[in-house]
Amino acid sequence: MDADLTARKDAARKAAFARRKAAFQSATPGQSAYLSEFLAGYRGVPVSGFMPIRTEIDPVPAMAEAAAHGTVGVPVIQGAGLPLKFSEWEPDAPLKDGPFGAKIPVEDRFFEPEIVIVPLVAFDAQGGRLGYGGGFYDRTLELLRSKRATLAVGFAFDAQEAENLPLEPTDQPLDLIITESGIRDLKA
Repeated sequence: MDADLTARKDAARKAAFARRKAAFQSATPGQSAYLSEFLAGYRGVPVSGFMPIRTEIDPVPAMAEAAAHGTVGVPVIQGAGLPLKFSEWEPDAPLKDGPFGAKIPVEDRFFEPEIVIVPLVAFDAQGGRLGYGGGFYDRTLELLRSKRATLAVGFAFDAQEAENLPLEPTDQPLDLIITESGIRDLKA
């Protein structure tokens, strides 16, 4: 990656982290209501959520509702440069610390989701996503999409939207963005 693109990504991340922190600090209960509404239309379809870290929006209430109807998992980092694997998660199941501070199941039961709820630092109106920079979700979505249709659902605060994100050809697009205020279907 060239130095200019790296600098632009770093600047975009810094600005987005500040916006996300402010949104997190003023967040009210029910921030996952639209995620729950979306997942209710896909009962029984294997889905992966994520365990929030730092100031990420919290998908856990929606994940718990979905787990009553089908397989729900969380990402497990296998190593630098590798795609994620997804381990089955259940509400109140024992968890341990994983890489980067995200909780993961104590016992791995891997599966492949058809819907991936993606955490992010920033997103744009076209489905572009800026993550933390490790490329984990890009590699993973590329792999999953090479096997079957896989929905990538960005879940974030409205405040994380940005314009002119510095994206690369390897960045996998989001199909939907769900925020605390609604659902945006980007493929409609």
